[in-house]
This record gives sequence, structure tokens and C-alpha cells, in this order.
Amino acid sequence: MSILPSFDLIKECENAGKIVVTGHIKPDGDCIGSTIAMTLYLKKRLPNADVSLLLEKPAPCFSYLENIDLIQSDYPGKPEETDVCIVLDTNAGRIGSAEPFFQNAKKTINIDHHISNADGTGMLNYVDPKASSASELVYRIVDKEYLDTQIAKFIYLGITHDTGVFRFSNTSKETMNIAAELITYDFDFSDLLEKTYYEKSYEQVIITSDIVRGAKQYFGGKVIYGSVGYSEYCEKKLTPNDFDGAINELRIIRGCECAIFLYPLNEKTYKASLRSVGTVDVSKISESFGGGGHMRAAGFFAKGTREEILDSILNAIKEQTGWTE
Repeated sequence: MSILPSFDLIKECENAGKIVVTGHIKPDGDCIGSTIAMTLYLKKRLPNADVSLLLEKPAPCFSYLENIDLIQSDYPGKPEETDVCIVLDTNAGRIGSAEPFFQNAKKTINIDHHISNADGTGMLNYVDPKASSASELVYRIVDKEYLDTQIAKFIYLGITHDTGVFRFSNTSKETMNIAAELITYDFDFSDLLEKTYYEKSYEQVIITSDIVRGAKQYFGGKVIYGSVGYSEYCEKKLTPNDFDGAINELRIIRGCECAIFLYPLNEKTYKASLRSVGTVDVSKISESFGGGGHMRAAGFFAKGTREEILDSILNAIKEQTGWTE
């Protein structure tokens, strides 16, 4: 295993017959942007290779995008025939049904920016926790003479989503310079953000408003907690896509330094999302539960009741910060 400050991706893949590109389960904007940009680039550079993008089905807000149909959510093909597997925006433990392709690949490459994956999980690893996104790393890797409108659009998609449209602290001078270069390509970046980042369905707005109305405060308002229970989840026939943006609506409440949002995957398992302004390192808390992420944005899966999981998170915050009610 090796950590690379930079590497020649095409040289590493030039003799590969079958290349699989993948990312994490429940793909977000950066995962979608980085994996599609990488797939388009490899298809352009290595036209004789069979390049497949295996990923869970994206949220409906991405469905209008050209080239979104590159994503194969039925995970076709034989894992044992994989020459190179490239995992973006996560470690190999969070790629779901694509894991057999990683495990059987002759060569594995891990490209990521999460500090919880600082060592990487591939044979070759390009990991930079200071980068804004996996998409920013893809920009560094691609030969600029092959950069085109579609590749630029998806890199921009990933960068903007993971920086909160340049609001989060992971936005650097390099990030802004890259974004400035990307928008010189012929795509409507304003429409891209409007449809994939800001626009919500009526149902999403109603559900989010219910979550915010039911939110509770802890540690004198420094922590805001919202959730959806299993019975409500089933009764209203909700899906994870219905909660898109809910955690951010909790985090922007005045006085909030850390937001917690829980929703059920099944009767005994919850997904926890954490957001922080920086006073709480939520990546460390998530790692203690087997998850990961960034200092200001992280998450994990946990078994138990909502109350048990919340108590564990609050205790972890108290231990880290020394806060008391």
C-alpha cells in the first residue's frame, strides 16, 4: 500500500481491459460528480478499455443531467474480470454492492479527501484531507488538454456540493481558482446548482419543516437535534431522499454549534448525520461509532433506539467539549 502525492492515472490503467469506477453508498453530489467525471475522462483517454461506473441510484434531483445514465445501479459484470477498480470519495468499506469488484481487482486505486480515510484502502492511494472534495482531486489528476464541457461540469458539481457552494471552511484559494477555470467551459453552472442543490420538492419542504418544528436543543442551544422515527417513516412511506438538506436547516439555527439528525434504515438501525461550525469535531465522534467524514460534516450508522443513539452522541460531545446543561 502506498500514499501518493500525485500519480499518472493513465499509466496505471493503460494495460487494463476492464476498469470499474465506484463511490460510496447513498451517493451525494461530490460522489456523483467525481465518479462521472472520472468515467468520462477514462473513456476519452482509454477508448479501448471497458470502463464501467457502478453506483447506487442517485437522488431524483440529478436525473436530468446528461451522462447520468453512465451510472449502472444493477452492478453488471463479473468481479473476477476487473483489472483496475477506482474508489472515489470514500474507503473501500462503504462501496456496498461494488465491493466484490474491488476485492477481485488486480489493481485498486483509492482517491479521497476524508481525514477518516487518511491512509487510503487501495494498493495505490491519492488522499488529501485538505482538498475540498474528491472532485477537486479529479481535477488535479486529469490532463487539462482532455478537459471538456461535460467533465468540467461534473467536477464543478462535486466541488460546489461538498463546499456548500463555497460556504464551508474546506473552500481554499485553490478551490476557487479551479472553480473559476471550470466555469469557462460551456455549461450553465447557475442552473446546475439551482436544480441539484437548492431546488426541493413540495414534499421535501413539508417534511423538513416538520423536522425543524420538532427539533430539540441541548447544552444551552449549542446542539440542535432533529429526527424521524421508524413508525412515521413507514406510515408516510418516506425515503432517504426526502430528508435532503434537513441537517443543514437544523445547523443554521442561531446559536447552534452542532446539529444532529437521525432517520431509520430499519426498525433497529438509524443513520446519523452530524454538522458542526468547528467547535465540535464531528469526524472524531463519527469514527467512534464506525463512521467517518470531516471535522464539520460526518455521519455513521448505529443500532439501537433513537434515544439510545442520541444519548451516546450527546455524551461524546460532552466528553469532547466539556459542555454542560
